[in-house]
Amino acid sequence: MISPDKGFTIGQLTEAKACCEPTPHLSVQNLSINYHQKTVLDNVNLDIYKGCITALIGPSGCGKTSFLSALNRMLDMTTGATVSGQVTFNGENIYKSDKDLLQLRRRVGMIFQKPNPFPLSIYRNLALPLKEIGIKNKQLIEHKIETVLKEVGLWEEVHHQLDMTATKLSGGQQQRLCIARALVLQPEVLLMDEPCSALDPISSAVVEDLIVSLRGRYTVVIVTHNLAQAKRVANYAAFFWMQERVGKLIEFGRSQNLFEQPQNTLTAAFIDGRKG
Repeated sequence: MISPDKGFTIGQLTEAKACCEPTPHLSVQNLSINYHQKTVLDNVNLDIYKGCITALIGPSGCGKTSFLSALNRMLDMTTGATVSGQVTFNGENIYKSDKDLLQLRRRVGMIFQKPNPFPLSIYRNLALPLKEIGIKNKQLIEHKIETVLKEVGLWEEVHHQLDMTATKLSGGQQQRLCIARALVLQPEVLLMDEPCSALDPISSAVVEDLIVSLRGRYTVVIVTHNLAQAKRVANYAAFFWMQERVGKLIEFGRSQNLFEQPQNTLTAAFIDGRKG
């Protein structure tokens, strides 16, 4: 079990950050998003670096979640949404017409704001995605389930009740189960849309520590309105803002630099609480 007050020593954080290198894993070029021909995000250019945690910050309505959903083409399921520009993943354009979207979303997983476990047992929440990709061997499935539950700090809490309906777990446990459900498919990238906002402070701290522990092994992109959280967990940060009712990327850089020495006056005003 992950302790609610569990922290990372300076040595651990330094080691984790050393795993993060500025090598583009996802590269966004001239990305614009429209809903029913109304532009909500305009001309974003941004590299997401491999093994790093990138935080997307800014006020509500400036396009952060839309941007996140464009990174694994979840926007394809939104009526009236259109995307222009290019997003490359490992150098390949994900918006090619013949792109295998199931394979893409397996490699670029999504964690939503509100925990959304299937109304099935804990075991079946994790076994079902494995069976969907063709894994049938029971021993292998059980091994993978135990591995990811240990990775998210749930194994000691639930290993004796894997047949229990997942919706009976606490909110924080449900969110960690949803992260485990994404990890069991061995993704390269995790997209997280405010993963702590629906949780109480103790559960939020547990999930935040889990996110930090993923650094170096996964590329993580997280939308958060909690600036203190963004500063704590992220290697890089991107600040979005509304200009003439359209979302824009205003500033991007190393998290420490953006929070402590922002280059744009809008960024500084937002971080100081004078805007937004």
